[in-house]
Amino acid sequence: MARRKHKRLQQDPELDITAFMNLMIVLVPVLLLSMVFAHTTVLELNFPALDQSILNEDLKNEQLQLLIRKQGFELSSSKAGLLRHIPKIKNGDERAYDFKSLSKVLQDVKRLLPDKDDITILLEPSTSYQTLVTTMDTTRSYKAVLIASVVDAALFPDISLGDAPTLVAKPSNVGNQQESQ
Repeated sequence: MARRKHKRLQQDPELDITAFMNLMIVLVPVLLLSMVFAHTTVLELNFPALDQSILNEDLKNEQLQLLIRKQGFELSSSKAGLLRHIPKIKNGDERAYDFKSLSKVLQDVKRLLPDKDDITILLEPSTSYQTLVTTMDTTRSYKAVLIASVVDAALFPDISLGDAPTLVAKPSNVGNQQESQ
C-alpha cells in the first residue's frame, strides 16, 4: 500500500499581544504621572569672590554671620558682635524658628549695609535640612511690592556655610561643692 502524503496546511501562529497592550495601557500613565512628582530642586550657592578689592574699606572687613542654634537664630557682625538674638516662637505644641522676624532683621541690616551681599550661615550638627534651606531662602531674598506687583528683593545672595561653634557650658556651683568637702 502506498502511503499518501497529505499536505497539511501550515498556518502562521497568531501573535497574541493583548497582555502586552494591557501592560502599556497601565504603564504609560503611571510613568507620566510619576514624572510630575519627581522634581529635583537645586539651590545655587554663590560664594563670595576672592578678589574683594572693589569693596570699600568698611565692607571689606565686615563679616555677617547667622548662627542657627537650637534656641533660635543669632545674627552677629565682626565689628559690632551680636546684633540680634531671635528666639524660637510657639507653633502649637512645639517651638519653631521665627523666619518672619529673621527676614525683618536682615532687611534692617541690608538698609545699613546696602553694598554688602555676602553672609555666612553657621549651623549646629542637629540642624534639619529643611531648616537650613528655609534659612537660606530667607537670607537670600524677601517679597517686596513694587508698582503693584510682588517681586523678590535681594538681601544677601552670596551665602557661605559652616559649622557653628559649640557653646561652652558654664560650670555652676563648682566652688560651692569644693568648699563643702
